[in-house]
Amino acid sequence: MWIGWIEFDVLLGDVHSLKEKRSVIRPVIAEIKRKYSVSAAEVGNHDLHRRAGIGAGVVGPDQRHVADVLDSIEHLVARRPEIEINSARRRVVSSEDF
Repeated sequence: MWIGWIEFDVLLGDVHSLKEKRSVIRPVIAEIKRKYSVSAAEVGNHDLHRRAGIGAGVVGPDQRHVADVLDSIEHLVARRPEIEINSARRRVVSSEDF
């Protein structure tokens, strides 16, 4: 079994409140979950209205599948015009590594 995760630090465009921030972040997280059947959540910078942390995790039968899903998630987030990716960190490990 292979486990992979990706974590984004993103900058949001024209957002002036935490309420506006959540109206931008929630649809992105929902789309990631729906499209790729993975776990995803806002994982950082909860108190800042123009920055956010978004994380997603996937489990799969082989390393290639997990890496492909993470690539697809990164492309989905990068295509969103209201979001600028400051950084993206990822990791893929085998369950045998634990």
